[in-house]
Parts: sequence; C-alpha cells; structure tokens
Amino acid sequence: MQDELIARARTWLAEDPDAETREELAGLIEAGDTAELAARFSGTLQFGTAGLRGELGAGPMRMNRSVVIRAAAGLAAYLNKQGSAGGLVVIGYDARHKSADFARDTAAVMTGAGLRAAVLPRPLPTPVLAFAIRHLGAVAGVEVTASHNPPRDNGYKVYLGDGSQIVPPADAEIAAEIDAVRSLADVPRPDGGWETLDDSVLGAYLARTDAVLADGSPRTARTVYTAMHGVGKDTLLASFARAGFPEPVLVAEQAEPDPEFPTVAFPNPEEPGAMDLAFAKARETDPDLIVANDPDADRCAVAVKDGADWRMLRGDEVGALLATHLVRRGAQGTFAESIVSSSLLGRIAEKAGLPYEETLTGFKWIARVEGLRYGYEEALGYCVDPEGVRDKDGITAALLITELASQLKEEGRTLLDLLDDIAVEHGLHATDQLSVRVEDLSVIVRAMEQLREQPPTTLAGLVITKAEDLTRGTDRLPPTDGLRYTLDGARVIVRPSGTEPKLKCYLEVVVPVAGHADLPEAHATATDLLAKIKQDLSAAAGI
Repeated sequence: MQDELIARARTWLAEDPDAETREELAGLIEAGDTAELAARFSGTLQFGTAGLRGELGAGPMRMNRSVVIRAAAGLAAYLNKQGSAGGLVVIGYDARHKSADFARDTAAVMTGAGLRAAVLPRPLPTPVLAFAIRHLGAVAGVEVTASHNPPRDNGYKVYLGDGSQIVPPADAEIAAEIDAVRSLADVPRPDGGWETLDDSVLGAYLARTDAVLADGSPRTARTVYTAMHGVGKDTLLASFARAGFPEPVLVAEQAEPDPEFPTVAFPNPEEPGAMDLAFAKARETDPDLIVANDPDADRCAVAVKDGADWRMLRGDEVGALLATHLVRRGAQGTFAESIVSSSLLGRIAEKAGLPYEETLTGFKWIARVEGLRYGYEEALGYCVDPEGVRDKDGITAALLITELASQLKEEGRTLLDLLDDIAVEHGLHATDQLSVRVEDLSVIVRAMEQLREQPPTTLAGLVITKAEDLTRGTDRLPPTDGLRYTLDGARVIVRPSGTEPKLKCYLEVVVPVAGHADLPEAHATATDLLAKIKQDLSAAAGI
C-alpha cells in the first residue's frame, strides 16, 4: 500500500508543470511522509456546482496547476461536445497566490482545444468577469478565486454563456470530462494564441453600474470603505466617482491586494474581528456608513452607527433595505432569495404586488429565476442589476445602499430608522446563525445523522409544526442536503456549507410589532428566542 502511494506520487511529480509544487512533493517523497502523501492522494478535489475550491499544494487533493489544467481540459471538452467549438471563454482572476498562473493555464488549455480565450487585464472583481461573459457573448467564463476563504486556499468558479454559475447536470458532465483526462501530456497547451483584454470591458462594466442608481437621486452619504486585502478598491472607487458620491475614506491597512490577508484571521466581513479596522476608521472620521467588500468583491457588507458605536448589519437586514428601496423606486419583476435567507423578502414583495421566488442556496440558483429583478442571499450577496451581472455583485450593491443612505440623510433619517419602519410594517424578522467550523468533516456528517435519527420536537419551547428533510426535495425545490424546521413564529434550516468546512444553521424568529413604541420589547423577545433556539439546536445536533 505504501509502495503504491509513493508510486502514485512519483507519477504525479513527473508531469507536474510547477517548480514550486514539484519541490514540495519531492520533499514529501524523500522524507517518506506517508501520512501527508496519503492526505494529498486519497482522492481528487471534487468538481461541483461551486467549481473547485481547496488548499494550495501538490497532489490531486490540493489546488495546483496540474489540477487546474485538468479542470480546464474537462471544461473545454464539455463545451466542444455542447456545440460551442470555437466559442469564446473569458477568464478572470483575483490576487491570491497562483491565481494569475491558473488563469494563464486555463487560457492555454482553451486555446489548445480550439476555443478562443480572453483573459481580463489584471486581478479584478468577480462581477466584472460575470459581466464580461454576457457583454462579449462568451460561451463560458472562469473566475480563479477562493472568495473569502483563508489565505492558503484558491478556487475555480465556472459560468456558462448566460453569465450565471453552473448547476446540475452541467457540473457532473464537466466532472466526467475531467476524470477522462488521463495525462497532462494529452492536453495541448500552446504558449500563446489567446487575447489579453484591455480596459474596455471594465469601462463597459463601470458604465453599467450607473444604471443601478436613479437619475437625480441624492449622492451625499459619506462612507468608510475596506477592500479586505482584495481586488475591489479601484473598481469601487471608480464607480463611486462616476456616480458623484463623496470619495470613500479607505481603511489603508486593507486597501491593497495582499494574498496573505495579514490583518484578519479570515478575510470575510462576517467573521469576528474582520471589520475592527473599519470600525476604528469610522470612529475617527464619523461617516454615514461603512461599506466592505470581500476579497473578490462579489459580496458587500454594511455597518452603521448604532448608539455610541458601530455594528455590522446582517445580510438579511441589507437585503430588506435594498428590496424596500427598489420597491419605492417602482422596480418591476421577480424578487428572489435562497431558502436560508429571511422570509421578510416574501412579505415585502407580496405587499408590493411583485412575484417572489425561493431557491436553493447559492446565486447559481437565484440567478436562474425567470424575470429576476432583485435577488439576495443572507451571506452578504446581492444582485441588483441582473441584466448586467447575473450573479452577486458587491460593487453595485455598495452603490445602491449608499444611494439609499443618501436619500435617508436628506430626510434626517438613517438606515436603522428605515429598518424600524420595515419591522412595524411587516413584523420584526430577526435572524441569526449557528456556524460550526470543523477540522474533521465527519463531525458534520454525524451531526446531520443525529438530527435525522433523533429529530427535535421543540426548540426554545416552540413546537416544531413541520420537519422537512430537503434531500427528498419539495414541491418547489430540487433535493439538497439540508433540514428545515417550521415552528410557530420561527424557522430553522441546517445544512453543510458548500464551500467551507462548516455546519451552518440559519435561524429566524418573527415577532409581531404594533407600533414603534413596541420595538424595544420585540427586539428583546427575538434576541432571547434566538439564543434559546441556538442552545437547543446545538444540543440536538451534538455540536
């Protein structure tokens, strides 16, 4: 068994095109580190609806040039079989370690397979790539990014020609083509022949960002902005300048791309501590709001002054604010969200007489809703211009929330005041999340098994009126690994994360509110209920 492992590692080493991972793998073989070799050769990174994502390093269970070349070859074979031979594939990339190499390898593989390839001119936000696919009439797009994952990770996100991310069965069909690649020697990779795009695509994207704002709307709100060591800064500043907003005050320590993400444990605005530097800058400069992007700038976080200090708004709060703003501006079309997001969006849409859809988790599903006008997900993802970018877009979301803050500022009000109005109109919808990061994925498997075998009947003293195992699907949703509990005035969804080693539990309670005077008591009730649900759910799942 050990000899077989070493033999597989040597075979991989012989065709690895990257000097860095060759040296790493040769060192492991020489040291006889069979435990580490077994971890890297225990299978292959699985290509799914999120594409690929994993830790950088040598071997088929890591992200590296060999794995990316195989993935690109599988995608190219799929596109050729789908009748897209000779079509254009646009490739974007972020500023993480190896991203530029993976983008160049992808362009070479596409060119070698008879497709046309065009690479964005430098590291740019993921939404620019999603826009470029539709703008250039491409048959597919690839974004090399691990979004807000830790520094040691990278990833590979695939879009088809409609500009939205792949969904079944395309993922399985591409995965089958990847598996069919026997050797890298079988994959033609010319040294050139692809195009490196100029800034005209970025210019077209920026011109499109103007369309999300209303003509003549106030543009007075002052912002503090952090790019979280990612690629958002230049594009966001350009879009704000075009719109006529005051220039955002930058969190200097996080403004420039840095693949080490030195000031944060995890480069995700939702993670504890990630926004601390932005809060410090806001205390210095007293803006109207804080805006943050994640490293590839497809997500947008918003923080506001609440009493004496600053706090992050939940994704569901921003989702409701943007929906209300669009309704008041007369938006027409379908409002959509994923099942893990707040049910408040449905109430807003219903009252406005607008169609509403609920989808599985992920923008790959939200983006496919027919007649989509606005979609959001609680994990800070907002699609406010689906005709331009059929994916979440942290740049246009930042513009729209800053327009809303400007409008409220002119009225002497704030985003928190509008949230209070929404709660009085529709009931207080309070959400929280129980999120457990694990080293060992079997912990997640056991927790899901325990909940299925011994399902809770009450949480926080509230009776579970309906328990659904989402692996069976519902009348409106295809199957997915998750559990949904409906309670009297509350809802809980439990699912493994699709992109990180986490078990995620999404909690919502709805407390009726008669008037503004009742809001403090409603908030206290909701906070207490959420804490008790979290406690009972932890016990039920054994986590």
